[in-house]
Amino acid sequence: MVNFKEEIGKLIASQVEGLSLEEVESMVEVPQDRKMGDYAFPCFKLAKVMRKAPPLIAKGIAEAIGENQMFEKVEQVNAYVNMFISREEFVGDVTAAVLEEKEDYGKSNIGQGKKVIVEYSSPNIAKPFHIGHIRSTVIGNSINKIYSALGYDVVRINHLGDYGTQFGKMICAYRHWGNKEDVVREPIKTLLHYYTKFHEEVENHPELNDEAREIFAKLEHGEKEETELWQWFRDESLKEFSRVYKMLGIDFDSYAGESFYSDKMPRFVKELEEKHLLEESQGAHVVNLEEYGLGVALITKSDGSTLYITRDIAAAVYRKETYDFYKNIYVVASQQNLHFQQWFKILELMGYEFAKDCVHVPFGLVSLEDGTMSTRHGRVVFLEDVLNRAVEQTKEIIKEKGVATDNIDDTARQVGIGAVVFNELSNNRIKDYVFSWDKVLDFNGETGPYVQYTYARCASVLRNAGEEASAKAMDPKNVKAEYITGESAFQLARLIYELPKVVREAGEKYEPSIVTRHIVDIAQGFNRFYHDEHILVENQEEKTAKLALVIAAKTAIKNGLALLGMETPERM
Repeated sequence: MVNFKEEIGKLIASQVEGLSLEEVESMVEVPQDRKMGDYAFPCFKLAKVMRKAPPLIAKGIAEAIGENQMFEKVEQVNAYVNMFISREEFVGDVTAAVLEEKEDYGKSNIGQGKKVIVEYSSPNIAKPFHIGHIRSTVIGNSINKIYSALGYDVVRINHLGDYGTQFGKMICAYRHWGNKEDVVREPIKTLLHYYTKFHEEVENHPELNDEAREIFAKLEHGEKEETELWQWFRDESLKEFSRVYKMLGIDFDSYAGESFYSDKMPRFVKELEEKHLLEESQGAHVVNLEEYGLGVALITKSDGSTLYITRDIAAAVYRKETYDFYKNIYVVASQQNLHFQQWFKILELMGYEFAKDCVHVPFGLVSLEDGTMSTRHGRVVFLEDVLNRAVEQTKEIIKEKGVATDNIDDTARQVGIGAVVFNELSNNRIKDYVFSWDKVLDFNGETGPYVQYTYARCASVLRNAGEEASAKAMDPKNVKAEYITGESAFQLARLIYELPKVVREAGEKYEPSIVTRHIVDIAQGFNRFYHDEHILVENQEEKTAKLALVIAAKTAIKNGLALLGMETPERM
């Protein structure tokens, strides 16, 4: 596909002095007001170099490049060269590129196979997989897909919260008030009940905290009974989690959680000591980061037990030694900003150059309409319940509207789960938001179901055209672009053309919502085209060209939604 900005840069660079091709290309703009052209070039910077007034320079450039077939017209307006791309050339080139690249349209090889680790989801075992976990899960999954599309070799890690004092509390609660039958029947909800009960009982019986600490100490030392209970809780939790991951279509390459690094931490505590970074403070060991404005980082408690930061240092070094990553991305809530700043700084002070390649991708928090969630107090909304309810409600809507589908269960699953995922990825990730059933399951406006419906509308147009006509439109050699130069066709092609750039920008900013918003724009652009143009016309050449643009829009929507982790129903 032609890079029009690059080609314009080359044309203008051949007409000016004193600026490199890269500088000229970087100066080419896309005006907000389309009346000022599809591209514009300001000439102020050239005044000193060329010793002419900017309007005179603009006039000379406009006259020199105006006859190029790439342009419909070129105008000089004051100090600007305003360029209008030939619609036939542009739409024809974009359509041909999508028809040729198919499911690869929007992808690139920027990454050149470099290894990128994305850590996401990372729920705590023996605790509910609740709506608060959806952010890390779907944002991380989308970043994984975006980086894969950019040509990186992505390793997907689910760093399970399967270690720490909370497991002393869980085992303590199970021994006091639990039984095996309840855990087997309903693992997570039962274990949540035990955990909640522990925090209720400890108010009146503070000695339970000492008991829980003793139990965790035994777990740390690999005592048989405690380890077997912990392993059982972990296995039962993973069974529950895997159901949710299957619903979301999410896979991981590694479930190595905190416990995996328990035997690797002494090396780094010793290393911190040898590098004179460790200080004693009231029996505990810390790294003082006050001079960097990052406070004091606790490395080991007074009883010798380790903390998250110790495990994260061990995990980062293990990943570098195992994968030799180009980039190590952590999709973790913004509440943990200081934690990440501290341990990235500690890695740097330890002399690990790869510290600069570790990236924290923060996101805002989810709260309930009646306040914040609390696992300790049992105030959570289970993610599996959200997904199931979304699917069931979608099925009811399909039945009410009498929508023809190939399989109502499949369509309800694709649309219902897609609605939840799209809702998560439609806003900037850093924003906090309040979870609302009404908003998640609202299928009107700029939502996942709207985009999926647009995709299904594209599919319907192609079915109505017939297999022979659709097959003909899939071959770029059959497409005469002069038939798709109307305003709505051109604007749709512009949006499709921007998709590869949008994917790159989303990768650079770790921001899936950039893709989400653009896919909505493409869907709206297609619906304008569908409304403005009669597609299945008598003229076969015109019909073929318009169907080719339908295929291009359908492909772009499908490829964009795939980057969000969403499926696309053919009928809806």
